[in-house]
Amino acid sequence: CEMVPKGVETIVGSRRDPSFGPIVLFGLGGIYVEVMKDVSFRAFPISKREAMEMIGEIRSFPILLGVRGEKKKDIESISDAIIKIGEVVSRVPEISDFEINPLFVYGRGVKAVDVKIILSK
Repeated sequence: CEMVPKGVETIVGSRRDPSFGPIVLFGLGGIYVEVMKDVSFRAFPISKREAMEMIGEIRSFPILLGVRGEKKKDIESISDAIIKIGEVVSRVPEISDFEINPLFVYGRGVKAVDVKIILSK
């Protein structure tokens, strides 16, 4: 167990949809996902460009660009996490859901704080 410095809370996940196969999602964590439902989705596989588009689609995207004196956050690392989670779910058929919430985002890098994996029956 380690103490993790607080970053911008995001949620990154993937779910196996019966019709579309693996679906990836991204949004800011906390109130943004719970109350505002500010998330974006894509059917997997996706390109790096599509992952970056997902990030830019959320209404709260300007927070990641740095506001009120905050530095810009590492959007490249978020897109890498989205792609990697999608790859895991697409390669391991026993996984039905994979979620990192929160994934803290910093000026450089990201850190998974809580991870949930659900296996299919």
